[in-house]
Amino acid sequence: MNNTEYLVVGRSNGSTKTGSSYATLKVANLLETINVAVWDMAPTAEPQVGQLVIFHNLKESDGKKSCDFRGLKCLGEPMMDHPLYNLLPRPIRRDAWDDTIKKLLRYCSDKALMGVIEEFAARFYEPFSQYPAATSMHHAFPGGLLNHTHQMLRMLEGLYPCLPYEVKVEHCIIAILFHDCGKMNEYSKTGESQTDMYLLGHIYIGAHWLHNILKEKGIDDEETKRIVHCVLSHHGSREFGSPVVPCTQEAIIVSTIDNLSAKTDNWEGAGDMEYMNALATRKVKRL
Repeated sequence: MNNTEYLVVGRSNGSTKTGSSYATLKVANLLETINVAVWDMAPTAEPQVGQLVIFHNLKESDGKKSCDFRGLKCLGEPMMDHPLYNLLPRPIRRDAWDDTIKKLLRYCSDKALMGVIEEFAARFYEPFSQYPAATSMHHAFPGGLLNHTHQMLRMLEGLYPCLPYEVKVEHCIIAILFHDCGKMNEYSKTGESQTDMYLLGHIYIGAHWLHNILKEKGIDDEETKRIVHCVLSHHGSREFGSPVVPCTQEAIIVSTIDNLSAKTDNWEGAGDMEYMNALATRKVKRL
């Protein structure tokens, strides 16, 4: 019997052609990261992301690992002193979030837009700290939405002073805050897909919500369009789900740093020599 413990760092649910439920678990320990297909596993069944698991009778075929649901044991969430605890990123602290917003506001001059930034940065911290940014591609853990958004804001904080041309930084900050907020409708807190993912999608949800907020705040219609455009275009191309492509300097910046944050986190969470669809290559680990 194999008693090797793993931490679940990612999970996606599916069903076979015959309608049987299964889950693909991305699990890690201090030596490896692997993907395991678990057959006959209900979407709500444990383990969920952040929990420990032991596999019994793990099978391998053509390099793919799998087991039956009865062939695993969930051990619950690890304590802080457990050696695997830190393998899963945790939501950033509130003081780090507030400090980043404070530093970015120093670059701003538009009082009305600064008010929007301050209001929604405060409102978003708690809910963002409970939701994932994705189920497997990047920041796929409770609080991943917060960390992904914060990472983008930090990138903007470093990038903006280096730009030799005029950019309305308020547009970028607001767009970053709202660009993935619709994922709170797309996913449950444990990463389960919701009907809004297919009916509306997070890009539309965030853009629609932001448009209404800016209108209520009395922001000029032309400026509102340009801010909302940054959200609508943040996936960079229609091929990847954006209804429009970036056509302002601010939209290009938001799309680029979103892509950088997502792809580097995708690399970080992959196992050595694992193929990463988002990067169309395999990970080669650090020296």
